[in-house]
Amino acid sequence: MRSPAIRLDALCIWRGKSAKAKPVLSALSLNVERGERVALIGANGAGKTSLLLALLGAVPYDGSIEIDGELQGRDNLSRLRQKLGFVFSDPQDQLFLPTVREEVAFGPVQRGVQGPELEARVNDALACVKLAGFEQRPPSELSLGEQRRLAIASVLSCRPPILLLDEPTASLDPRARRRMLETLADLDATILCATHDLDAALDLEARVIVLAAGKIVADGHAERVLRDAALLDEAELELPLCLGRRAL
Repeated sequence: MRSPAIRLDALCIWRGKSAKAKPVLSALSLNVERGERVALIGANGAGKTSLLLALLGAVPYDGSIEIDGELQGRDNLSRLRQKLGFVFSDPQDQLFLPTVREEVAFGPVQRGVQGPELEARVNDALACVKLAGFEQRPPSELSLGEQRRLAIASVLSCRPPILLLDEPTASLDPRARRRMLETLADLDATILCATHDLDAALDLEARVIVLAAGKIVADGHAERVLRDAALLDEAELELPLCLGRRAL
């Protein structure tokens, strides 16, 4: 039996370093299976982004994290990070090169990929996010939705088996949001996505994990979890807009 893509055991993350520091996440344990699409939801400060950063080894934590069956530690952190593709909530934090092609090629080049293999990776990644033909465009001239998809392509070209996405649909207009969701639905990867867009979790038919008060308060298929108005209210969330309209 293969190990999960991600396994967390008694994960604790603290806000601040004082003796009175409060936990952002407390004794959190979960498995994310290979190929799953998982949406992390919760009110601001619930620990969604902190969890993603812990997976990258970017914040201190107690407990244990396993990536692809391997316990994360100082000695293997750099290697395990190559199995994770992190996409920032703001693409401006991620895009810095003159052209779309250079952005997508940057990661593989840093890992020694060259020649036909590099070209194949760039072309495949751009096709996957529907940006083929944009190779010579400056990222600054793209729309926000196109920049978000480019940020995903810059990660996909490294071919990580696990994608960590922070608010991938934030501030997108309806058409750009639809294209982003189509992109995510087509990806052949394990996806762990922190989001406030509950309708997106429904559209993706994701597994939903609800965080509140540092703990997991619900874990299940989006259609079941996101219909529970009392649960969402307790977690300081609202029903998805589409379900709210149905209720009317």
